[in-house]
Amino acid sequence: MNKSFFKSLFLMVAGCFLTETPAALAQLYMDAGTLPNNDKKKISPYVAIDPEKNITNVFPSAEKNNKIETETPEIYFSADELEDNQDLETITASGNVNIIRKNLSLIADKVIYNQKDDIITAVGNVTLVEKDGNVMFSDYVVLSDKMSRGEMQNIKVIMKDETRMAARKVRQLKNKNKILDQVVYSPCNVCQTTDPLWQLKARQVKHDAASQDVYYKDAFLEVKGVPVFYTPFFSHPDPQVTRRTGFLPPKLSSNSYLGAALQPNYFWDISDNEDFLFSPILSSDKGLILGGTYKKYFSRGDFNFSGTIMTDKDNDENRGNLFGTARYEINDFWLADLDINYASDGAYLKDLSLPKKDDAWLTSRARMQGFDNRNYAAIEAYYYKQISSSLIKYDKPYVVPVFTYENLSEPGAYGSYSKTTFDFASVYREQDDSSQRATMINSWVLPYTSPYGEKYRMVASLKSDLYYVDNYLNPQDEIYTGSVGRMMPQVGLEWKLPFVRATESSRQILEPTVVAVAAPNGGNKINKIPNEDSMNIELDDTNVLDLDRYAGYDRNDTGSRVSYGLNWSSYGDITGRSSAFIAQSYYFDSDESFSRSIGTKERFSDYVGRIYANPHKYLDLNYRFRMDKDNFEMQYSELSTSIGPEIFSSYISYIYLQGKGRETIKEGYNERKELYLAFKSKLTKDWSIEVFDRIDLAPNGGTLEYGGNIIYEDECLKLITSLRKYNSNYNEEYDSDGGNYEISFSFLLKTLGGFGSN
Repeated sequence: MNKSFFKSLFLMVAGCFLTETPAALAQLYMDAGTLPNNDKKKISPYVAIDPEKNITNVFPSAEKNNKIETETPEIYFSADELEDNQDLETITASGNVNIIRKNLSLIADKVIYNQKDDIITAVGNVTLVEKDGNVMFSDYVVLSDKMSRGEMQNIKVIMKDETRMAARKVRQLKNKNKILDQVVYSPCNVCQTTDPLWQLKARQVKHDAASQDVYYKDAFLEVKGVPVFYTPFFSHPDPQVTRRTGFLPPKLSSNSYLGAALQPNYFWDISDNEDFLFSPILSSDKGLILGGTYKKYFSRGDFNFSGTIMTDKDNDENRGNLFGTARYEINDFWLADLDINYASDGAYLKDLSLPKKDDAWLTSRARMQGFDNRNYAAIEAYYYKQISSSLIKYDKPYVVPVFTYENLSEPGAYGSYSKTTFDFASVYREQDDSSQRATMINSWVLPYTSPYGEKYRMVASLKSDLYYVDNYLNPQDEIYTGSVGRMMPQVGLEWKLPFVRATESSRQILEPTVVAVAAPNGGNKINKIPNEDSMNIELDDTNVLDLDRYAGYDRNDTGSRVSYGLNWSSYGDITGRSSAFIAQSYYFDSDESFSRSIGTKERFSDYVGRIYANPHKYLDLNYRFRMDKDNFEMQYSELSTSIGPEIFSSYISYIYLQGKGRETIKEGYNERKELYLAFKSKLTKDWSIEVFDRIDLAPNGGTLEYGGNIIYEDECLKLITSLRKYNSNYNEEYDSDGGNYEISFSFLLKTLGGFGSN
């Protein structure tokens, strides 16, 4: 045999070594070294845990182990010296040995292949670099028995996310089980003279390849070199296991309703596409609260349901909630979905700090939709549950069914098209009024753009309604029961002409708009027809230029009018982005229905508009208003703005709504003034503080809620302490003191997760 044969054999064996070693023996030692040619990146310690960035990544994935290569990758090899000893049957490469195969590269002072005993040895400054950025350092690497067994000593690894791990020795057994001795792991920045902020140590870590389990012996969690937690033994699935039945970390909680509480979590892996999380709450003041989450996935859909249930021992009442979503694709045209949101009473969600606790209403819906070219159809059912005590108590409505059909015709002459809409809704209440409505709208639309850039849109429509109403209490405090019908023709014309001024660094757009609408007076028949879906009776910047300003069908936008507005916007590299809009309407008839008080004879509406300004990254302002046309007194104001840099920033939100009488018993409201203030300051690189206060400025108002957060965050740890206090009587039935408080503490370790308390 000649020397070239042994060289080829050595290259083949070295290549096999590179395919077996990298991820299998990767991750260890708190070294201050950095990755070669790897840019530093800021790592957030509280993102979702990635299995590829975990202590157990030292074990290769089954996918990598079982992969069959259909062709041999090219091998690139270099060394200062290559020696072939035919007597000892060894090939030795020494001096800056560099072997590259596929996505891996091996660097060492010396690599020896013993052909007789089938042993590969790499010694002296061994470095293994993976393409994804993981880098492993070792003093001594030995592979034997066709590379099915191996051993590495004094291992140090810097992973691609800059976390570090070390072990005194790593052994790979023939059955592919691996044992790590004297293991240390930390994602924190480390120096030679100081301990990292936190690190995990274990006397031994073993990976069982067959069961895909990781076992720890004598594990410590240290903070600044001080042990804070010890366990003689624990285990968990390796990162390649996506799901498995077992216990998850528990949650500790405390609030004014439950007292101290413990929430264990048990995960049941029913199948690959089905699981159940059992999460009861054991509380000191209220006893046991059962809770859980069930999920299942199909080839055409999925569903997810979660809920809790308890018996309040103070008044012996059952309380609970149910949240759920489901979606199923029946075929290529039809889709069914379900959204359930239910709570037994308005205080329950706040008492247990559950999702949607700040909502005023819980809406549940079942729906089936169909899509076919230019046709759309849907059949729906709704159920509403009021949970806010600040609203007038209404009898909860059921809307079953709601049927909608829409059709758009193909474009005809000059781009015109027609639209047909049919809608049916049945509203039922146990003790209040009920109604059934059938509506059909036939419309014709003609868009046109002139050679001068003018944009026109002409719309002609006819709306027909048929109602049956039962037990309706009208604005005259009279009860009406019976059938009623109405028809509403309408013609509208919209005109726009945008003017554009552009420079090298900015662009300004000025667009005047005029909308003219012709429609008959009156015809809403509010004494016989209740208003269930057209409560948006306030004129504002979002609807002033619409042809039909109502969102629903129960109220017709009667009367003829002309609306006109001016929209200006500016975009620039230096000045940022800003815009302003103002508009007004002129009514030809005193009987115009939208946003007109009974008896009002004014022809001109109030001014409505908005202002947006973002000239700098430290200022973002949005202001909406409605202003009296005669004395310029504000009827409605809404302001939200963010000001300041990271070292000290503020958020201010203000809303003012002038009180209004009622068209029906359900549409009146009192004056509302509310201010929300929030301030955030980054005190140091790692410490920040946030405070907020929500205040009711109306008569007999006051602070509604206040609180704050103290946050510590560095490259591997995040601590959050939060306080929130409610000043409201939402819980009168279950909390005689009124109001509520929440205190929470969250502790999160990068890559390991964390825990929290409420």
